[in-house]
Amino acid sequence: MEDYVEALPRETIVDVLENRLREEILAGRHPAGSYLPPERALADGYGVTRTTLKHAFGRLMQAGLLETRHGVGTRVRDYLRLGGADLLPMLVRHSPDWIGEVFEVRRSIGALIAERAAARASERQRAELRTLLAAVGDAADADAVQLADVEVHRALARATGNRVYVLLTNTLFNAYMPVRAALRGPFGDARMARERLQPVVDAVTAGDEAGARRAAERYLTATERIMLEGLV
Repeated sequence: MEDYVEALPRETIVDVLENRLREEILAGRHPAGSYLPPERALADGYGVTRTTLKHAFGRLMQAGLLETRHGVGTRVRDYLRLGGADLLPMLVRHSPDWIGEVFEVRRSIGALIAERAAARASERQRAELRTLLAAVGDAADADAVQLADVEVHRALARATGNRVYVLLTNTLFNAYMPVRAALRGPFGDARMARERLQPVVDAVTAGDEAGARRAAERYLTATERIMLEGLV
């Protein structure tokens, strides 16, 4: 079989093989809809056993990148047509190009969530938002500020009373958490981070739906710009 490089280190063989195959699939070396080489040939090419290969295949099937057809072989799944948002963390790790698309959705969904939260939040949820906002300003460092900011947005999603918004919020944050260390630009100054987010919380707790949407759009656009500048 063609040059599949040298044998992989034995101590993390399944992990390394899984990562190698995933990168090759996402890079297009094995296009969507194509069948991988026969197991024996592929295992020999990587210098691994068929058992190791099957373990790696199993993980990639769970990730939604491969599917096995009995008696036919293992095929690369068309993840863009058939996959779900749970693939986003893996795709972001593969290519930062996905971040801009994640942020575009974050901006639209976040503004809608703020508007719905302003209309539906209970008194207890409004109080929780004020408490979580204060925690942003009290956080000790950029990492803690960033995580405190995330909790405010999770609380906004809960305040909508719509569990789908909660799951979408979780999905979007999970998508860029693998690279969040490069996205701490807006969170270096805890006081400024709180002041930037405060108009959103103020509008939501006041029940101002239109104002909450506008404030969220401004906040998400501003923080997105700062975060993307940090990736350049």
